[in-house]
Amino acid sequence: MQAADPLPVWHRLWRRLPAGPRRRLLTSFGAFLPLRIDREPVSVPDGIAVVGELSRSSGLGEGARLMLRALERLNIPHWAIDIGGALPAHVADLPSVQQTPSANAALVVHVNPPLLPFVLMGLPRSLRRGRRIIGYWSWELPTVPASWRTGSRFVHEVWAPSEFTARALEDVVPHRVQLVPHPVALGLITPSRLDRADFGLSRDAVVTLVSFNLASSFERKNPLAAIAAFRAAFGDRQDRVLLLKVGNPGHFSDDMRRITDAIAGASNIRLETRVLPPGDLLALTAQCDIVLSMHRSEGFGLVLAEAMLLGKPVVATNWSGNLQFMDHSSSALIGYDLVQSHDPRGVYSGSVWAEPNVAEAAAQLRLLAANAELRQALGMRGRDYAAVRLGGDGLAGALARIGLVGASPARASVPQAACSTGASSG
Repeated sequence: MQAADPLPVWHRLWRRLPAGPRRRLLTSFGAFLPLRIDREPVSVPDGIAVVGELSRSSGLGEGARLMLRALERLNIPHWAIDIGGALPAHVADLPSVQQTPSANAALVVHVNPPLLPFVLMGLPRSLRRGRRIIGYWSWELPTVPASWRTGSRFVHEVWAPSEFTARALEDVVPHRVQLVPHPVALGLITPSRLDRADFGLSRDAVVTLVSFNLASSFERKNPLAAIAAFRAAFGDRQDRVLLLKVGNPGHFSDDMRRITDAIAGASNIRLETRVLPPGDLLALTAQCDIVLSMHRSEGFGLVLAEAMLLGKPVVATNWSGNLQFMDHSSSALIGYDLVQSHDPRGVYSGSVWAEPNVAEAAAQLRLLAANAELRQALGMRGRDYAAVRLGGDGLAGALARIGLVGASPARASVPQAACSTGASSG
């Protein structure tokens, strides 16, 4: 386990610019870059080069890594190209990988449109010419910013991780959007062998996990509502523990201060802010009893998908991209009101998102915490449902449409994880 790296000076300077001007600056520069893609790329590629933030612990980075692992299981030739160092907000958390793809490999670029022109310009010309270029884009609201239209000029098609995101993207890349859910069941790695003692968790407590990255929008992830739901459900009960796994805590000090203020005086709420290797991060999820997300919006929800595939019962907002792999039979979905989105960072304003019901979430937490058999049953239903929805059929179908056919996704099985040894009831 390693501590998070301090934020570089140039990154801190970049962050001082308000989000709106940053986006406009990137879009303006990107629109005038001398960049073109071939109108007629090679008709049938001979493999896939996955381009993304492979050295960063982020949703986009994990999506790219999942695709690489799934391509291996599907027996599709593949190459990895890490472009994290070329991005203005990048901090390396994981090893970088650079491979040289074959001349006819398609590029699947896990970078959203505002940064896409810069990433493509930073690649050698040989990696751009004569290739099919596919954008793997994720967005968390029902409408996409107008600035994303610029990026549509630099891709032949777009893959989206959820129907929710695909519908939003159709407005900027009409008739070129394919639904390709993250193949989590194919690409999920095995959790490490760390147990509760390694994370300082009591064997006698029911542990609820809330895991999020501050770089992914504080308001959208809505951790204060999760804290409120837990405190409403359990108060100061010492046999009920809330574990907040927070990524990038030092990069957004004001947001982190809001979290510490919200949990002040609560001896049954713990913070985990270390950067954990992927296997250890999955082990942390596997050692918890319940996973909670009071998100206002998700483009997909990788943490929730991983938790379900590990057999963990999930309590989550009944709205947005997580419904790609969740329903009322497989998870505890929380009601909400649709409200105008308001994001102080300026990224997610001008649309609508969900305001989940805190009292309803608290009731679900109490119900699950009191009944180990109910937790196990919901976790197993969730695992089976997510395995079907995220087993790789979407990726295999998208590959077949461009002429690449590998092994059947059905040949792959979901990695199994040991059940938590937390408290059984009470």
